[in-house]
Amino acid sequence: MAQRLDPQVDISVPPEVFSSQGQRAAPCNQCCIYQDQNYSEGAVVKADGGVLLQCQRDEKTLSTNPLVWRRVKT
Repeated sequence: MAQRLDPQVDISVPPEVFSSQGQRAAPCNQCCIYQDQNYSEGAVVKADGGVLLQCQRDEKTLSTNPLVWRRVKT
């Protein structure tokens, strides 16, 4: 009967792998991005010049990230 080997592997992982301090946010598949920040659907930001932008779904687009910024009409 053949003998099964069960290898043991030790890997040293630095603590910064588990911390996001000083790092950019992870890429988001369902987000709008403004000034390197991720925003979810429905979020509203005030852009330069006081223009309000809202993160909305783009019905015309079929993709993995169908969210776009649209100007809020006031």
